[in-house]
Amino acid sequence: MQNYPSAARTATLSLSDELAARARCDGPLGFAAFMEAALYHPRHGYYASTMRRIGRKGDFFTSVSVGPLFGMLLARRMLAHYRDLGSPARWRIVECGAHDGTLAADVLAAIESLDSQAFATLEYLITEPLVLLRDAQRRTLAGFGDRVVIAANLAAHAATPLPGVAFGNEVLDALPCHVVEPRGGVWKECLVDHDPRRGWFWTQGSAVCDRIAAMLPSPDAVPEGWRTEVRDDFAGFLAPLRQVLERPRMIWIDYGFSREEYHATARNEGTLRAYRDHRVVADPLQNPGDQDLTAHVDFTAVAEAAHTLGGRMDVCCSQGSWLTKLARPWLAAMEGNPDAAMLRQFQTLTHPAHLGRAFQVIELSWD
Repeated sequence: MQNYPSAARTATLSLSDELAARARCDGPLGFAAFMEAALYHPRHGYYASTMRRIGRKGDFFTSVSVGPLFGMLLARRMLAHYRDLGSPARWRIVECGAHDGTLAADVLAAIESLDSQAFATLEYLITEPLVLLRDAQRRTLAGFGDRVVIAANLAAHAATPLPGVAFGNEVLDALPCHVVEPRGGVWKECLVDHDPRRGWFWTQGSAVCDRIAAMLPSPDAVPEGWRTEVRDDFAGFLAPLRQVLERPRMIWIDYGFSREEYHATARNEGTLRAYRDHRVVADPLQNPGDQDLTAHVDFTAVAEAAHTLGGRMDVCCSQGSWLTKLARPWLAAMEGNPDAAMLRQFQTLTHPAHLGRAFQVIELSWD
């Protein structure tokens, strides 16, 4: 993460002012740096400044917002891995992007109900760099006692890896990305710059490095002005998680495509979007810190990153099909005595017209 100036130095500056000063000093910013600051700046970032972000009264709606069934089904998948590991004496679940801890509470409650032994031997580790969110998580999860550990980073836990699972819901799409477009037969990075009268605007940078170019189609295969996004450091995101887990399974649920579909010619404006009050904001550059920024996930890149770390992709499918498979024992147990409210949650989570097709699930594993 960027080393931001101290709070004392930025007390009278908005995030836009601070970034504009950086652009005046160092030149136009890469969009990845702009996005990181807009979302994660410790004082002014979107996720650091207020809790009213998720749900019907927030800026976007997630599977967690539907109700506790999502966490219960995730818990069933985690318990299956726990048993595949031989029900170890201690095990660990690592959640990234836990927001206020609601999903963690749903998962923990389900594990406690379904398998008391697994619950008693579990360490539920949340990694969260933002103070506001850590405080909210502690309040939400206070009833689970020492089963829960909340840490700013994973460094202190690398010395004691445990068998288990790492996961995140709508985390990968919020990782900073590069924005690129073809110009003159080469891929060039799109930078952002600031003018006191115009505000923030796009400008062109130099040719991308070979690593990024290798993740893109030939620049001659798409028209001039075609734009897309690239995340080239999924391995850097996964590696610390790999270090705190033995024989891990990782589960990531998010918007996204395979690389071939991601870079389809018809998707000429990319997937970068800004959201506020459940509406798409026309300009993702304006008002940094006051709106959510997201871009879809290249799941091929995630699988390649796992491979570089010695892992493999086991599953990549729609959320609807993944949850339906997990839910079969639960659905069978309700025959003759259905729970209408929970079935409505299941339909929202799995139906293609709701969330079932919008989200994809990728599972990664290591021996």
